[in-house]
Amino acid sequence: MVKFEFKRDRVVFRWKDLKYEYIIEPRYWRNPAIGIALLAALPIVVWNYPAMLTMFTTANLLAAITIPLGLQLVGTARVNFGPQLYLGIGGYTAALLNLHLGWHPFATLLATILVCGSISLILSPITWIAKGLYFSLITLILPLAFLDLTFIYGDLFRGEVGLIGMSPLFDLGRVTWNYVSYYYLSLMLMLFYLLIADKIGQSRYGVTLASINEDEDVAKMMGVNVNRNKVFYYVFPSILIGVVGWFIVHTFRTFAGVTYLPLEYMLKVLIIILIGGRAYSYGAIWGAYFVTILEDVLRMAGPINYVLFPVFLILAIVLLPRGEGLFGLYHKRHHRDYFPQLKVRRN
Repeated sequence: MVKFEFKRDRVVFRWKDLKYEYIIEPRYWRNPAIGIALLAALPIVVWNYPAMLTMFTTANLLAAITIPLGLQLVGTARVNFGPQLYLGIGGYTAALLNLHLGWHPFATLLATILVCGSISLILSPITWIAKGLYFSLITLILPLAFLDLTFIYGDLFRGEVGLIGMSPLFDLGRVTWNYVSYYYLSLMLMLFYLLIADKIGQSRYGVTLASINEDEDVAKMMGVNVNRNKVFYYVFPSILIGVVGWFIVHTFRTFAGVTYLPLEYMLKVLIIILIGGRAYSYGAIWGAYFVTILEDVLRMAGPINYVLFPVFLILAIVLLPRGEGLFGLYHKRHHRDYFPQLKVRRN
């Protein structure tokens, strides 16, 4: 029998041992709904500008990389300096299977999930073997080593040129329609990752994440299986990042390790976290759009943009609230949004 409980800000459904909660108070869903509506309406404004649609699609994909990375940083209590490793693995897996074996994009998606999951599972013990700087150095070296392999085996990976001509997800017959459809698909992917991260953060697993991130020894004393949780929160986000590589392959129809595996790309992703703010899910979207738009605008300045871009990023990091970033400016005025307080019952 289903039981209903009506509380001040939510409706609770209980069925046997299962519990579902739905927020009804506007302060928790109004502003996210407005933000999603604005993003959904964005192509209407820039319909005739494919370059801008590509820019916003890129921003969505950067956010889709950053959201799982934020989940991984909290869940493993380790700073990963090489999230683009699985972006490269996912991209090359999809591209090679499609080009050489003629696999359909949905078949390459399953292969991407399997390959990224297997490799990340093999590497996952480093989350509890290596600590601090050692973990960061290992994760920094791995994508750079993979980048070297793309040059060593240039006949397979095509080195600096990369792989081109992969099958698109679909073709609507007009270039503009394809750009718009890929924007909406990237938006849906980003929002799906946002939903996953938000649900984990609001659940009891989010408390487990917080305990591991704060103090592993205390978490063990509380009965948390720290090593098992670290493995899961290393493997699961790695698969999500690998799927972004698959998406890039079958939308842009080109993939080059020299674009996504170098240190510069990793720094861009980490800077998005800093500028977006410590709200690892919502802040990632703010940071991704800010960095992407800034980079495209500064390209109009010519070669000097290679100097201006890092200068502007440094200024943004220094001037924005420390640890809060762009999302902190909003959260300062709407401090109750999205973050219901955890209350400890005292006897």
